[in-house]
Amino acid sequence: MRAVWLREFGGPEALEPGEAPDPVPGPGQVLVEVAFANITFVETQVRAGTGPFRPVLPVVPGNGVGGVISAVGEGADPGLAGLRVVTSTGGSGGYAQRVAVDAAAVFAVPDALALDAAVALLADGRTATGLVHAARVRPGDRVLVEAAAGGVGGLLVQLAKAAGASVVAAAGGPAKVAAVAGADVVVDYLLPDWTSSAGEVDVVFDGVGGAIGTAAFGLLRPGGRMAVYGLAGGSWAEVSEEDAAARGVSLVRSIGSPAEMRGFTESALSEAAAGRLVPVIGQRFPLEKAADAHAAMESRATVGKTLLVA
Repeated sequence: MRAVWLREFGGPEALEPGEAPDPVPGPGQVLVEVAFANITFVETQVRAGTGPFRPVLPVVPGNGVGGVISAVGEGADPGLAGLRVVTSTGGSGGYAQRVAVDAAAVFAVPDALALDAAVALLADGRTATGLVHAARVRPGDRVLVEAAAGGVGGLLVQLAKAAGASVVAAAGGPAKVAAVAGADVVVDYLLPDWTSSAGEVDVVFDGVGGAIGTAAFGLLRPGGRMAVYGLAGGSWAEVSEEDAAARGVSLVRSIGSPAEMRGFTESALSEAAAGRLVPVIGQRFPLEKAADAHAAMESRATVGKTLLVA
């Protein structure tokens, strides 16, 4: 089968299309014919060797896919064959035409939901749903969403609004500011006075980190909550538990157990099937163009979700 290999850490060009053995579903596993693979920003950092973990090379990257189950291993439910599903691969193997995964790891895609939308929600939907739950967003809260033109950010705007909050969306640059939908206020965090335009808030969703996340922390009112979940800016926000306690701010760094994360995924898929949560798929690349997809994400040229089409 066709796959994309990472044989050494480096730039986007380190992702090389090639052949890989066809996976065979073992006991309790299923084989998924991949239609779409999800790309997350952290995967660009892992490819560069700067991410939160370093896989043993060579490896086929990718952790989230969607497709149709074509074969069922011993002990798995034979009725799963032919089902449209989304699933995590366990950390690698997703940039490929087929994956073998535990049958318990798959999520059936509701009939009313397109497969590409379900893949776009697999990682981002559960993250956004879990973040809103963990930060206890309430009616009347004023919520700041960083990177609001991105996959998680766009969903956070929708979920916070649905919870009754008013939303300040922050994005980097005029094009991304223009791409934000549904927020009450939109600010450009590349401008030096962006915090003045944003104003005080009760909740911060920090997916950027670095100076942006640190500045956002300064906008929180006493009793506020800051959910720290990403470092798209290259480093974590410089916020300590001591700083937060001194200002009466709660820091949220974990959003749930594996069982809770599964529930968040199911909730996101259900809400999307009902039309109440809409992922934005900003760009698609053929599987063999994974390097181009990574380059586009790193150049901040993307909006919404980026998918590979297998």
